[in-house]
Amino acid sequence: MDDTLVFIDESFLDKLTKFFGDGIRLKFDKIEFAMKIAEKQDLICKHLFYYTCPPFQSSNPTKDEIKRKGGYDKFIIALSRNNEITIREGRVQKIINDKGEIEYKQKGVDTLLTIDLGHIKEDYPKIKKIILVSSDTDFCPIILDIKKRRGIEVILYSYLDKKRKSKFSLSNELLKCCSKYIKLTKEDFTSCPIKE
Repeated sequence: MDDTLVFIDESFLDKLTKFFGDGIRLKFDKIEFAMKIAEKQDLICKHLFYYTCPPFQSSNPTKDEIKRKGGYDKFIIALSRNNEITIREGRVQKIINDKGEIEYKQKGVDTLLTIDLGHIKEDYPKIKKIILVSSDTDFCPIILDIKKRRGIEVILYSYLDKKRKSKFSLSNELLKCCSKYIKLTKEDFTSCPIKE
């Protein structure tokens, strides 16, 4: 079996695990998840790149914000103990939309993932296939670039429900630019329980 790299967009996985968990996030072992989806493609996960953001903190954080940040920091520290993972963190921006509602948007995460994808050939010259766990069409230009100029196949693990304007209505553009698409299932997460 050949080596691969797995790139995980946590924002996408967060939405999907909430969907599969009927509003409650499924908890799963990120490393085991990456290894299992690679094995399904007869590949060995050599390294996991994990893209996330810390929870929003106001200039005078609330008790809830402090608690969320504490839990996040504990999780990131535990995850970063493994040398086979690179954790890349963007930031969260608080926005008030046209309806006066508060929304939180990730900033910089897509750029970090794009930079890392662009460096694969130099940093991992033997890699011929990678796995991307996402649903974001912003990655199409870099996917096409690494396929055409670097000869690297991109296997997309995502979730498509074919409902118009759904948060899981995956773009045909993303499906076309990847070499292969595999639909994630609830079992992909539940089969990777966190070991205490």
